[in-house]
Amino acid sequence: MKPAQIVYRIRPSRPEAHLFEVRCTLATVDPAGQRFALPAWIPGSYLIRDFARHVVAIRAEAAGKPVALAKIDKHTWQAAPVNKTASLTVICEVYAWDLSVRGAHLDQTHAFFNGSSVFLRPLGGERLPCLVDLQPPLGDRYRDWRVATALVPASDVKGSARARGFGLYRAANYDEMIDHPVEMGRFALASFSACGVPHRVAISGRHDCDLDRLTADLKRICEYQIRFFGEPAPMPNYLFLVTAVGDGYGGLEHRASSALLCARDDLPYAGMKGTPERYRTFLGLCSHEYFHSWNVKRIKPAAFTGCDLGSENYTTLLWAFEGFTSYYDDLTLLRCGTITVDDWLGLIAATIDRVDRDPGRQRQSVAESSFDAWTKYYRPDENTPNEVVSYYAKGSLVALALDLTLRAATNGRCSLDQLMRALWQRHGEHERERHPGIGVGDDDIRLLAEELSGLDLTSFFAEAVHGTAELPLARLLKPFGIRLRREKGSATPSLGVKTSASGDELKLATVYQGSPAQAAGLSAGDLLIAIDGLRLTPSTLERLLCRRQAGTLVTVHAFRRDELMAFSVRLGPPTAGKHRLRIKQQGNALRKAWLRGQPAVLDELGDDRRLLDDDRRAPSACR
Repeated sequence: MKPAQIVYRIRPSRPEAHLFEVRCTLATVDPAGQRFALPAWIPGSYLIRDFARHVVAIRAEAAGKPVALAKIDKHTWQAAPVNKTASLTVICEVYAWDLSVRGAHLDQTHAFFNGSSVFLRPLGGERLPCLVDLQPPLGDRYRDWRVATALVPASDVKGSARARGFGLYRAANYDEMIDHPVEMGRFALASFSACGVPHRVAISGRHDCDLDRLTADLKRICEYQIRFFGEPAPMPNYLFLVTAVGDGYGGLEHRASSALLCARDDLPYAGMKGTPERYRTFLGLCSHEYFHSWNVKRIKPAAFTGCDLGSENYTTLLWAFEGFTSYYDDLTLLRCGTITVDDWLGLIAATIDRVDRDPGRQRQSVAESSFDAWTKYYRPDENTPNEVVSYYAKGSLVALALDLTLRAATNGRCSLDQLMRALWQRHGEHERERHPGIGVGDDDIRLLAEELSGLDLTSFFAEAVHGTAELPLARLLKPFGIRLRREKGSATPSLGVKTSASGDELKLATVYQGSPAQAAGLSAGDLLIAIDGLRLTPSTLERLLCRRQAGTLVTVHAFRRDELMAFSVRLGPPTAGKHRLRIKQQGNALRKAWLRGQPAVLDELGDDRRLLDDDRRAPSACR
């Protein structure tokens, strides 16, 4: 193997101060003065995060002597020219106190980092092979720390450090290197095999997780998805990196791992019965990030092939890459038998409610939402519900609508399952074949769906993807023997607001577009004081409103900043009830084929061929 030409070394230098020391050594440098830059964002999370703001000190040296280093923009530095035979090393201290899946976090209990937040990239050298030297913090208190990462070890060095995972790792280039997050510390570690591929789960933080239960459920999920797209898996091994905290939720996909943040109560415990809601949510998160191993990491929007890490990369397709993944994350749980049909129908209904409650769905299409992710979706404010639709939530409903449309119109001959596998074959980066993949263009999904089904889907995509009309889900579900209806809501009249509470204080978090509160002039941030002279608190708002009728004129007193103001509000109708999905037609063949997955896939899984029972239990688990 050709020797690596860029060597990185990272060490938690001062865990108590949350500081990493990171070195980047470049053997061949730009004779005009080498430039180095830190990414502005991390793939999978579409927001400029300016990781360079966490660099607290930086310097350069060559042959043991200092080299001048000038900062030329917010995340780029240029070194003075050096002798062409000399190696150049840049040393920086990086502050790490972001307890999320996107950045870096370090204290005396553990270290976690994504490469994009700590590793400088030598401009012009992004394609060079890399070595990464993971070093433990100094001191006896850290002697039992170990490493969890999906990076490939670079040598067979023996000793206690290597046994704990410290030492050299290799990557083919910079993009591959930063796509493998690293955890250091004391963590629980479990392993399992999925379709012959080694998988590991590392859990940091205090927890009482039943690792046997967790790995058994993850094995079902991973094997289903591998066989869904077709063996072999696109990664040689896989790692779930889990950080358990008191209250948290998040995930970020990588090519051979995922970084996950969860509440410790989300994890399964010894003796737990069934699949409680919190654990179900965590499994859905794991399923979501694992599905991204194909859909995003290897099947990519054209805009993400050779993406620029220094600025925004715009695409209108996040509704497919995040929305389709959101559709399949819970559908995988159903098809693997980890949740019941009733559970899954409830999750679909909750997604419909989530989309329906925000007026933004009437103003922004999912294609526009995808394009605006950099400035709107990831930068929410008090008006976001009025102007933005989630390409995750509505995107998953678009996936549902497209799947139902394809299946019903072709009598089950074509489905979204087939479309996903066709995308994988035509656009996936098949590493085992060294196929580079071809980015998905704006119209490629529609064109491929039309090719597979023989249908003209122009109107469907115009309305569902590029329009703001309501998706006709009730009509689409009917041929599958499922009824979608809305339950009767509360009789309490509405202000048309979303509130936030702090102690006895009640603030307006959002004033919905076209609501009675907006018409009266109330605004987000107003502190509600009274209705018709009676004090308002989080516990009294409902009681005061339920004694009045829609159309009643009430006086609302509120503080805006430090000014007491009065507003005349004509109460609106009660809020609508929640959606419910119910199976109404027993023995529906279309539904059974849909909820089981395509027969060809089930053959590969070794399914026992039994149809879903009409008592709405889950199908038998994947074997």
